[in-house]
Amino acid sequence: MSGSGSGQSVREDGHPVAEDLLGRLLIEICQTPAPTFEEERRAALVTRMWREAGLEPTSDGVGNVVAEVPGGEGPRVLLAAHLDTVFSAEVDVTVRRQGTRWSAPGIGDNSASLALLTYLLRERRSAGLRLPRITAAATVGEEGLGDLRGARSLVEERGDEFDFVVAIDGHLSTIVDVAVGSKRFRVELTAQGGHSWGDFPAPSAVHALGAMVASLEALKVSRQPRSSYNIGQVWGGTGVNAIAQRAGFNLDLRSVDSSALDELERDALARFHKAARRHRVDVTIEKVGDRPAATVDNRRLVSMAQEALAAVSIEGGAAASSTDANVAMAAGIPAIAFGVYAGGDAHRMSEWLERPSLEVGYRALTGLLARLAGEPGQE
Repeated sequence: MSGSGSGQSVREDGHPVAEDLLGRLLIEICQTPAPTFEEERRAALVTRMWREAGLEPTSDGVGNVVAEVPGGEGPRVLLAAHLDTVFSAEVDVTVRRQGTRWSAPGIGDNSASLALLTYLLRERRSAGLRLPRITAAATVGEEGLGDLRGARSLVEERGDEFDFVVAIDGHLSTIVDVAVGSKRFRVELTAQGGHSWGDFPAPSAVHALGAMVASLEALKVSRQPRSSYNIGQVWGGTGVNAIAQRAGFNLDLRSVDSSALDELERDALARFHKAARRHRVDVTIEKVGDRPAATVDNRRLVSMAQEALAAVSIEGGAAASSTDANVAMAAGIPAIAFGVYAGGDAHRMSEWLERPSLEVGYRALTGLLARLAGEPGQE
């Protein structure tokens, strides 16, 4: 492999970075499909890679790959990157390179973060890095209906062990310091249906669905605290001349405030039940996702992240988002998500990143970890 074509990079200490190794790790990880709920192949790959890094990784009850990193000083840090992507196993994830721009579905979110974590684990001894005490984790179920199940399991089982949690996820310069909560629902409608001429105006599941979707326009969606709603999938009906007997949709509600999120839920579901009665259809509403909204006193951690980014000439900005750090924040553990690559089109087939940005992300991440090593930990 020829590398990025941008010349040989160097670490902060002036030693050359094994650029080909990082690129190979990224390609191999990205080209191993890992849809949510189907992360086994990538988990096996990461397990092998971490063993080659001199660790003893294990798989926990939900499928996370977890390894204790020998040595380190100061606090215990859970350093996590998620395994899964939003793409199905049939999607072509071949990495295509055009100069320094590399593209493939999932190459940034979250193959880049996972590759950088793996690279860090391999280079930690030869690079002489100053590190805190690290528990490394490649987590399952971060995306979509995975509902953060990997991070939930780690925090529920071992949360008391961690002084800090850093989820490696997102674009370089982004520090997620507030957890956006979400509630997700699968709404199924059933109706009498029938022939579009002979049985008109028999109740229609699709007509009722339309009324439910339209009713959301009257939702009181606050800007402060910021909240949102979205219907991303709809289905139903059997033909253009058949009154639909079945239809359904998925609803996503979000807010940075748990009370505002609860109010959105009550309002939206009340509107759905009212529309169902008006259109004489049966409705079943199943909650399929529930991510916590949370804030925590993570000011010191955010400050260290900003300092680490400033050291590589990047201004770090705080943001609210939904990441593996959500569950740690909800449990009261100082946590952030820390981005390590420059790119775009996340969750799209055209996803891309700038290959040289990973060296910058590596230096920023190791700078953050060095600063954490100087912090007090649990006795």
